[in-house]
Amino acid sequence: MCTECVCKKVGNWFKSLWIKLWGLTTVDEKAIEVAKEVKSRAKTVKKELGDVGAAIKEVGNQLGDVGSAAGGKKRRGRPKKKNNGSAKKG
Repeated sequence: MCTECVCKKVGNWFKSLWIKLWGLTTVDEKAIEVAKEVKSRAKTVKKELGDVGAAIKEVGNQLGDVGSAAGGKKRRGRPKKKNNGSAKKG
């Protein structure tokens, strides 16, 4: 083989190696980008699950009132404030 052919093959080999290395870099960059996206979505899901938990707790608190209402009891509200005559009207 002539030296020119060997140099050409070695050059092509280095060129293909260089392309493969840069190709891996883009894969790594995409993997990092996907990891960031997954992390942000996980935070959002965690926040939403907290909201759902609070809503379920509130529903649990209200279920007791349904039983009382079915039994014919009056609704509980805010206790009325006593007026000692110290408050001015008008």
